[in-house]
Amino acid sequence: MRDVVVSPDGKKRCRWCVLPEFIQYHDTEWGCPVKDDYKLFEKLSLESFQSGLSWRTILAKRENFREAFRDFNFNEIAKFTQKDVGSLLHNAGIVRHKGKIEAVINNARKAQDIVDEVGSLATFVWQYESSVTNEMHSVSTSKESIALSKDLKKKGWKFVGPTTVYAFMQAMGLVNDHTLDCFLYEKVKEEREKFIRP
Repeated sequence: MRDVVVSPDGKKRCRWCVLPEFIQYHDTEWGCPVKDDYKLFEKLSLESFQSGLSWRTILAKRENFREAFRDFNFNEIAKFTQKDVGSLLHNAGIVRHKGKIEAVINNARKAQDIVDEVGSLATFVWQYESSVTNEMHSVSTSKESIALSKDLKKKGWKFVGPTTVYAFMQAMGLVNDHTLDCFLYEKVKEEREKFIRP
């Protein structure tokens, strides 16, 4: 059985695109390789917030998150204080979870350390790129996501378990998990090849 849905426009998309609000995200973002440090940090942060919730909830609040967290500029977030934490806990536009808010601030400082160490967050995370496609679409982790999660935790990051990291890798193009029948599979494959071997 094919792991796709046929949308009203006749295109075959990954099965999780059953909701209309997911289609644009799927078509323009999900799986496309990203090397911008702030976008990578944003996605890691939002995946952390998603833990225990649905991506639909996070996607609906994404612009509020961007405003609250300075467009996920980790150099700005690293300056946040407990006063900022208090303000964020009163922000109804985001997920008000103290542990996750504090984790984003902590992780922003750890992201700065990675930049100091290897030059960019992208350089660090793309070491864990996977050429293996999840053709069965039944896993929530991979050996690469387990390794990246472990190494981030060693560097002091929080809320970056293997499942969270795997969702991040799928979204940021570190693995091409568009199903083989999805109309974007080949396009993303080509983009990844150009990205990895320019």
